[in-house]
Parts: sequence; structure tokens; C-alpha cells
Amino acid sequence: MKYSMKWDLESIFPGGSNSPQLKEKLDAIRGQLDKLTRLVTNWDAEKDSPTFKNLADILLVQEELSKGLSQVFTFIEAIQSADVSDKQAGTISGQIFELNSTFSTLQTILTKKMVAMPDDKWNELIELPAFKAIDFSLNETRTQGKELLSEAEEALINTLSIDGFQGWSDHYDSLVATIEIPFEDSEGQVHLLSAGQAYNKMNTDPDNGVREQLFKKWEETWKNMAPLFSDTLNHLAGFRLADYKAHGVKDFLKRPLEYNRMKQETLDTMWKAVSEQKQPFIDYLNRKAQLLGKDKLSWQDTEAPVIIGDATAKVYPYDDGADFIVENFRKFSGKMADFAQYAFDHNWIEAEDRSGKRPGGYCSELPESKESRIFMTYAESPSEVSTLAHELGHAFHSHVMTDLPTLNQQYAMNVAETASTFAEMIVADATVKEAASKEEKITLLDTKIQNALAMFLNIHARFLFETSFYNERQSGVVTDERLSELMEEAQKEAYQDSLSDYHPHFWASKLHFFIADVPFYNFPYTFGYLFSLGIYARSLEEGADFEDKYIDLLRDTASMSTEDLAMKHLAADLTKSDFWEAGIAIMKTDVSTFMELTQEYIK
Repeated sequence: MKYSMKWDLESIFPGGSNSPQLKEKLDAIRGQLDKLTRLVTNWDAEKDSPTFKNLADILLVQEELSKGLSQVFTFIEAIQSADVSDKQAGTISGQIFELNSTFSTLQTILTKKMVAMPDDKWNELIELPAFKAIDFSLNETRTQGKELLSEAEEALINTLSIDGFQGWSDHYDSLVATIEIPFEDSEGQVHLLSAGQAYNKMNTDPDNGVREQLFKKWEETWKNMAPLFSDTLNHLAGFRLADYKAHGVKDFLKRPLEYNRMKQETLDTMWKAVSEQKQPFIDYLNRKAQLLGKDKLSWQDTEAPVIIGDATAKVYPYDDGADFIVENFRKFSGKMADFAQYAFDHNWIEAEDRSGKRPGGYCSELPESKESRIFMTYAESPSEVSTLAHELGHAFHSHVMTDLPTLNQQYAMNVAETASTFAEMIVADATVKEAASKEEKITLLDTKIQNALAMFLNIHARFLFETSFYNERQSGVVTDERLSELMEEAQKEAYQDSLSDYHPHFWASKLHFFIADVPFYNFPYTFGYLFSLGIYARSLEEGADFEDKYIDLLRDTASMSTEDLAMKHLAADLTKSDFWEAGIAIMKTDVSTFMELTQEYIK
């Protein structure tokens, strides 16, 4: 093997969670926080006028702190992800959250001082060279800062969130770390699988019996622990709603929309287009059921591979998958390809399939090192190659922004999913084009269409569930039984009742519902997917000339609203349905091809 399947963390802080260098870094951050405290406390906007040199100095210290906190957080999160039994990492994680709480409080104090400035003075400030480049972020902070409570109240909320808000999110991770799912192989031997291992096998194994066995055990496992997960989810949502109420926020979608820098009108238009364009994807599910010899698909069958005739499931050993990604990135962008090659060569990726790891995958940034780290549990399937490409897309997005001010690198989740999905589309398309036979093309098309299903059906179900849950949570605690009812209702609506059974405890098994700092961790995926489809179509038209335009778009993702970004770089109005329908139409073409190719195999 030429590429390691284990990431390199030693180059960041040698010694893991007991690293002396990590301890020194945390001490340095404490010193910087003391310095920032003095600067922010003493800052007087009127005395600093007209040059505002002291504010510029404050923002520089704030930038250094932001990078340092991100650096240590990514490192310790990586330690915890790769080894859920590392208790020392959990202790340090708590220390980092305390430091971040102090940092947030200082940011609040500074924001309130900026809010208090007269408008004319503020307008003079943002025209100065030191602030002009970050004027969007500064204006956004000042506008949203008008809803802040007193400094003492905001400081108290930040402090309480460590053991309240963040504590419950961490509690979810602790619960998941205890999960072991029994699986009996064909020889009668029982294996205890982690949640991540069980999930991969349950969704991708071509053997229907294996999928059925694992899904039954999977549902039982989450059901048995549902009261604990219900407790956790209710407390997370309760804290969030209490925070909203304290700030006068009545609509629980207000903050998610602000975070993603998009309008309610844009969100409504997107979901309306998706809802009205679902029929081809329901037809695909029905056809897939026929191919698998079923009247209707079960939940665990939706991602199962379709193997026709003598075709076998395409296998990509890790080295082959890595080379395939680099090769096909190069057809669109030499810079993307070179970047991905560097990531593989320098062991940025934790991909090994072993017990003791968290489920799922992510890409996280190391701003001081100007690097990223990617976490996943790699299976040798085309979908896993696409997932790896997806995470590399995230890393490339951050890479092209490293020279920008930190405030101009803080892009929201919806546009964050754009670069990742664009990279994923490149690889998924390439696997289909390289099919050696009609039967293999059917299998690979099925794999590619899975992404559209996730975005248009699964993610829609998550959004519907979370909306219903928050509506009910405003009136009190929602029981685990009711949560499962809401989840199944949402799945039936999103999938238009096309499945024979559903996954009522999906709400417990999905990490995204338990993330403290990002509410409604769902609709940005569908947004990013459809947004990237428009970009992908443009790249096919323009070829190599599109590389620099694409990078320019990525570099602007934290410097304007989502609607302005689309208008500037794609001449698209996101509040109009035609943009969203055009993206959906691209995937409808793949579904149409799948239906044509599989017609002769239907009895």
C-alpha cells in the first residue's frame, strides 16, 4: 500500500492527548485571552477615532485566537474520533470549550461596543483600508449584535452552555461510543460491530439477508437506548429554544437561516421545487425494488447495490480509489488534483476500517498549519470513493481561502457543501463513464443516484422531522415514542410512502440532530447539492477555462449573502424555482437512463 489509511496527527501536536506541545499551546491561548480581555475592556470607539488603530489591533489578536482555538479543537476532535475510549481527550475537549466560551464572551463585549457606535462613525470606520476587506463580516456582526443581551447575561449563557448545551452534545458522543451491534456471519460466528461499521455494512452489502439482519439489530439497539437519546435531544433543543426566547427570537428557523446567510424565500422555493419534482425518483425506487425481487424497498434497501446478471460490485481498494480521485480531479482542475495528491501523500486522511472509531465522516481545518484532516471509515465501494472525494472537496475549499482574513474564511454550511458535492459529482460521473459493460453501468448509475435520493428524500425527511419536533418542543418535552412517530411520519411524507417499512429511530442514530453549534443540520446539504449541480453544469460547458472562476466563487463564499453569491457568479436568482428545477433536471436525466437500461430486466 502506497498511501497510509491512518492520518498523521503527530505533526500537529506529538504525543496525542498527552502532548506537552498541546498543553503549551493551551497555556499560550490562555495568555492571548488575557491580552484580548485587556484590549477589549479598554477599547473606546470615540477615543480610537478616526484611525481606529486599536480596533485593528484587537481584530488581529482575535484572528490569532480564532486560529489557535480551531487548531486545538480539530486536533482533539481527531483524537476522540479515531479512539472513542481516549478519556484524556474528553478532558481536554472540556478545557477547549471553556476557553472558547471566554473567547465568545469577549467577542460579545466587542460587538456591543460596535453596536453602540453612531451610524456615521461606523460608516467611516468600514471605509478605512484596515477594515474595508472585511466590511461584510463586520456589518453582519453589528446587525446581528443588536439582538444581544447585556454583557453579563451573554457571559452567563456562554458559561452555562459548556455543561448545558455543549455538555448534552458531548453526552450523545459518549452514548454512541458504547454501542456494539452483533452480526452473525455465514459461518455462524458473531462479530460485535461499532455503529460506523454496522452502518456501512447494513447499507452496502449486496446480500439481502445480511442487510435485513443488521437493520433489525440496528433498530433494536437504538430503540433500547431511545429514552437516553430522547433525554439528550430534548435538553439540547430546550437549551436552544430558551436561548432564542431570551433574545426575542420567536421563529426557530431564524438562526439557521442567518447562519447560512440565506432568505426564508430561498429555502421555501428550494423545498417546493424538490417536492414537485420527486416522481422520477419514486419511480426509480419502485424499479429498484423490482430488480431486487421485492414489491417495495425496505429502508435498508434504498442504498443497496443493484447487481445485474454477471456483473459484480465494483471494488476500489484505498490506493486505487485515491488514484482514481486524483486522475479525475485533474480533468477539471489541475489545482484540485495537485491538492488531493498532496493530502494523500502527507497522510491527512483517517480511513481505516476498525473498531473503536466514531461513525460518520467529516473534514476539519487546521488554520495555523494551513492543512485539513479527513475522517471516515473507508469501504472499497464506489460510494465510498465519492465520499472521500466529497471530503477532499471541503478541504480544497478551505485551501483556496488560506490567504484571506480569517473573518472572510468563515463560510456557512450551505455553501460549504457546494465544493464537496462538486468534487463528489466529478468522481461519481467518472465511475459511470468508465463502466466496462451495460450491467456495470447500471450498478454505478444506481450508486450515483443514491446521492440525489439522499438530498431530495432523506434530507427532506430530516428537515420535516426537525421542524415538527421543534414545533412540539416549544410546548414541552417530546417523548421517545413521539419522536419515533414524528420521524416515521416525516419519512413517509418525504418518500411519498414508497417504502415497505421505515427507520423510526433514525432520529436517535443520526449525529446531525445532536450537534450543538449548528441547528437544522439538514437543508444546507440539499442547497449545496443543487447549487453545485449548477456549477458542475457550467464547468462541463467551459472546460479548463472554468477553474479560476470556480476558485473565485469559493473565495467569495464568506463575503456575501448566498443570494448575492449566486447572482454574482452564476447570474442566478435563488428565489426563483427555475434555478432549482434546472439542478434537479440533471439528476432526472440519470434516472431516465437507469430506467431505460433496466427495462429489459423486469419480468
